[in-house]
Amino acid sequence: MLHLYEHPLSPYAQKIKIALHEKGLAFEASTPNLFGVPDDAFKQASPRLEVPTLVDGDVVLFDSTIILEYLEERWPEPALLPRAPAERARARMLEDLCDTYFEAITWGLAEIRAFGRARGELAERLIGRAKQQIEGLYGYLERQIGDAPFFDGEAFGRGDLSLVPHVASAAANGFAPPAGSKLAGWFGRAGERESVKRCLTAAREAMAQMPDLPKLVESGAITRLYRDHRLEWMMRSGGSQIVLDGVEKRSIRFAVELR
Repeated sequence: MLHLYEHPLSPYAQKIKIALHEKGLAFEASTPNLFGVPDDAFKQASPRLEVPTLVDGDVVLFDSTIILEYLEERWPEPALLPRAPAERARARMLEDLCDTYFEAITWGLAEIRAFGRARGELAERLIGRAKQQIEGLYGYLERQIGDAPFFDGEAFGRGDLSLVPHVASAAANGFAPPAGSKLAGWFGRAGERESVKRCLTAAREAMAQMPDLPKLVESGAITRLYRDHRLEWMMRSGGSQIVLDGVEKRSIRFAVELR
């Protein structure tokens, strides 16, 4: 059986779980220790110490985009990519936009609100920047979906499952798509799918069970990964001191150096 190393709150893991459910593939899932020292099995499977990581017999894969490509090639039906090359490319571009831009915004909101990295005027300023960025992104997505029911056209697919986790996270932070918009209609349709329901329910349950995160951050008991786009968002949005403080307290790490 397929084994997925994941975390219910990881949007990268969420899109893999939605894809697995959509394809009707049975899998078992486990959540490694992402805040401290992970076990040896996870370290061997994921040299970057990141989720998701998929184990299919002797095949071990990390990086959500690579995993999605593998699933599509190994189990091509039901297809999660459109048939036309241009539409397939468009779906992949939407995924990349989510992975490298949208995720950084919702990550930043979590760092401020859930993990307590900023308070007072700085927190308000960072949240305000995130709000502006999300509103701009929603305008772009509104134009992209047009009159189709889904971003992949008539069928729910790669572009949709890539967007769902981030729109859900933004909505949970008070930044839902505008009522009556095409994007809001899409989010409602996507949320009716069993694959999405299962994934977002698990995320809500995990969030409700989280410990006192700001306290753990302050003590240095939690180390969070600030890779590429996340670091860029925090720096350009005015949170450079958050990064410096986190590095000093060892509550922020960068990508693992492979050996």
